[in-house]
Amino acid sequence: MDSSRIQPRVIPRQDHGISRKQISPNALRVLYRLQEAGFSAYLVGGAVRDLLVGGSPKDFDVATDATPDQVRALFRNCRLIGRRFRLAHVVYGPEIIEVATFRAGEDDGSGEREIENGVLVRDNVYGSIEDDAVRRDFTANALYYAISDFSVRDFVGGYEDVQARRLRLIGDPATRYQEDPVRMLRAARLSAKLGFEIESATAAPIATLGFLLEGSSSARLFDESLKLFMMGHAERSFEVLEAHGLLPVLLPELAKALCNDPHGQCRSMVRLALAMTDERVAADKPVTPAFLFAALLWPAYASELHHLLMSGADLAVAEQRAADRVTLRQTDRLAIPKRFTVPMHEIWWLQSRFPLRQRKRVLRLLHHPRFRAAFDFLELRAEAAPELTDEVAWWRDAQSVDVDALVERLQPKTGRSGSREAGSVSAPTGRRRKPRRRPAPPPA
Repeated sequence: MDSSRIQPRVIPRQDHGISRKQISPNALRVLYRLQEAGFSAYLVGGAVRDLLVGGSPKDFDVATDATPDQVRALFRNCRLIGRRFRLAHVVYGPEIIEVATFRAGEDDGSGEREIENGVLVRDNVYGSIEDDAVRRDFTANALYYAISDFSVRDFVGGYEDVQARRLRLIGDPATRYQEDPVRMLRAARLSAKLGFEIESATAAPIATLGFLLEGSSSARLFDESLKLFMMGHAERSFEVLEAHGLLPVLLPELAKALCNDPHGQCRSMVRLALAMTDERVAADKPVTPAFLFAALLWPAYASELHHLLMSGADLAVAEQRAADRVTLRQTDRLAIPKRFTVPMHEIWWLQSRFPLRQRKRVLRLLHHPRFRAAFDFLELRAEAAPELTDEVAWWRDAQSVDVDALVERLQPKTGRSGSREAGSVSAPTGRRRKPRRRPAPPPA
C-alpha cells in the first residue's frame, strides 16, 4: 500500500465519543508535553480501539514523530528499550506509557530494518504517520487520537471495521503473517476479547500458515498464551484457537489428548477450568498460571501416567516421569517458567493422595502448602467426573471439623508405629527421616 496517496479520514470529537476523562492522566501528560515541545502526539492502537467500543483500556500507547532520543530528552523518567523495535518507556510509578516513533513503510538502506526468511526481526526506520498506519497489523489498531484537536484519524478504514466489529489485516494477510507469525495468535486473542469476527481473507491463511509459529520464540509464545487465557476471555480464546487450527501449534499436548477423549471428560474439564478463570478475572480475584496450566495439561499427564502404570512402573516413579515428560514436550513450544511448573507438578501429584484415608496421610495432606490448590483442582475434576463427588465431599468435610474429631473418624495405622500414631494429632514437623520399609497401607 502506497502511504503517500493515503487521505486520512478525520472523525471529529462530537462523532466518536472518546473523552479525555477516559484516558490515563499520565498518558495525557506525555501527549501534552510532546505537543508543547513541537512534536506530533497521538494516542494509538488498542486504547483507541477499546474506547470506541466502550471498553476500559489498561495500557495507553503513544505515537509521535519525535525520535526515541528526543523523547528521552523531554522526560527524566524515561528509559529506552528494545532492539527489534526501539521504544521509549515513560515511567510513572507502576504505570508505563509506551512511546513509539512513527515507523516507515520502506527500508531506507540505513541497516535499521532486517528481514530473515520473510520474518521481520528489526524495524527502526522512521517515517510519517501515514507510513506508521500502513505498517501496523490490523485496521482496528491503526487509529490515532490527536491531542491537538481531540479527533480520531483513520488511514486504513479501521473506524468502519471497529463499528462493524470486524478484524482485518492491513495488506496481504499471508505476507503479514510471514513477517510475524504471532499475528495469528493476536488475531485469535482480539477476536475472543472484543467479540470481533475475523474477516474471511484475514482468517483464510491461518490454517495453512500456523506451523510458522513453531519458529517463534517460546518465551514470546508463553507471553501470548497468558494474554489468551489470563485476561478474562479464556474460554472464547480456546474456541477460536480450535476453530482456526492453532491449538495443536500452541498446546500440542492438550490437542493430542483431546483427540483421544471419546467421552469428552477431558474437554469438559478444560472448558470448566477456563470458565472458572474468566469468572475469577471478572471478580478481580487472583489467578495463577500454575493452576491454569495444570488444568490445560492434565489430560496429557493423566494419559502419560496411565501408560507408565500399565507398563509396571511404581506410582511415585510414574508420576515423576509423566510430569517431566509432558512438561518437557510442552515447554519446547511454550517456555513455562519453573516457578509455575513446580507447583503444577505438585497439584498433579497430590491428586493420587486424596483416596488415601489413613490418619497420618490425611493430616500430612491437610497441612501441605499446596493442599488448597490441589483440592480446588480435585473439585474441578469432579465437575467433569461425577465419580469423584464423594471424595470431594469427604475432604470438604475434613477441612471443616476439629482436628480431634477428624482423628476419631480415621482408621489408625497398624504396624510398629501404630500405637505412637494413635496418640498424635499434631501436624507433620517436616523433619527428614531415613527412609524405612513400611507395610503396605490398607486399601482406601
